[in-house]
Amino acid sequence: MGQKVNPIGLRTALTKNWESRWFADKKTAGKTQFGDWLHEDQEIRKFIKEKFAAAAIARIQIERFANRVRITIVSARPGVLIGKKGAELDTLRAAVAKLAADKEVFVEVAEMRRAETCAQLVAESVAQQLERRIGFRRAMKRAIQSAMDMGADGIKINCAGRLGGAELAREEQYKEGRVPLHTLKANIDYGFIEANTTAGKIGVKVWICHKDSAEEEDYAVNAKKGKVQKGSARK
Repeated sequence: MGQKVNPIGLRTALTKNWESRWFADKKTAGKTQFGDWLHEDQEIRKFIKEKFAAAAIARIQIERFANRVRITIVSARPGVLIGKKGAELDTLRAAVAKLAADKEVFVEVAEMRRAETCAQLVAESVAQQLERRIGFRRAMKRAIQSAMDMGADGIKINCAGRLGGAELAREEQYKEGRVPLHTLKANIDYGFIEANTTAGKIGVKVWICHKDSAEEEDYAVNAKKGKVQKGSARK
């Protein structure tokens, strides 16, 4: 079962939090409010992703209060979102306010520390290389090496479609380290995107297993670089 379902949905409320956090009031608005807000969230995410395609956006979190909407954008390139003196951020806030039924909108930008260990950004990077006609094996192996160098516990990449322009569609997969999809407490990140190539669409899936804490990932990165760990010296 763990091999088939979306790893993030399977682990929501265990090791993952909801991307949209709000409650629809059944007593006053009923199901209509829930449907409207759900549709608004989808439109907001689609708009931000399309407008800032070059910003390397990992996730968009939306929280709703009485008459306010707070949007947190996690990006590997926050400067693209903010713009010169915050001009792009002001424009984005005004545009999102129209999509959010003219509610008061707050937009926050958070930086993604390691883009190489974010499954969605890795999938997008591989897809962009496929669209530029770079060999799929080279793109996959390069992404795997970068993720492992940055402290990931394991990574698996799957590409399916007319790989290399072949007449018959097929599927290829590369894996390094441990990716325990059946272990619910494992911190698994998942990303998916479709690459639009001249031969057709190629689906790219990425699973990344993170270590238990950010501190352990830092230690793993330092070990790769040959740095001495903090507190390792004898007293």
